[in-house]
Amino acid sequence: MGQETRLSGKLKLNRIVIENFDDAQELYQSGFGEKERKSLVLNPYEALYLCSINRVDVIGKKKIINFDSLIGILYNKDKEILTRFLVYRDLRSRGFIVKEGFGFGVDFRVYDKGEYGKKTAKYVVFVLNEGNDVRFEKIVQDAIDIKRMGKKSIIAVIDRRGEVIYYQISEAVFNAEN
Repeated sequence: MGQETRLSGKLKLNRIVIENFDDAQELYQSGFGEKERKSLVLNPYEALYLCSINRVDVIGKKKIINFDSLIGILYNKDKEILTRFLVYRDLRSRGFIVKEGFGFGVDFRVYDKGEYGKKTAKYVVFVLNEGNDVRFEKIVQDAIDIKRMGKKSIIAVIDRRGEVIYYQISEAVFNAEN
């Protein structure tokens, strides 16, 4: 991201809005946010990430909200925000472009390196916390449907130490030989 300018975004409900799209165009071209009219709108996990790397200041009621306070505010609106943020940050730090999921219970679409804006997302990611109850029948059925669309399904598990572990969902067939 060339010359990095620190931008300001306003917290509006559960989104962060950078009101001058021209100022935020570099972020947009790097796969952050969505353009709405003349603004760039960031998802909460994008704003947390950009705040954590000192690219965006989030403004509340006339003052800057620090990272810890921002997590608290967003957590009150979405109990899964910290989990999503940890996976988002990990994928971004690995050089992937990460966008909002598109249904099927998918949390994220992930673009292979260098393919954002040129090709569709290669991976879809389901985010889970270690120790939570999960209905794998639904995830498996969703993974089958996603495979038909030519994408790879990944489960990202946040362990108790906050580390991300990735598992690729694939079909296995075992043949018993007589």
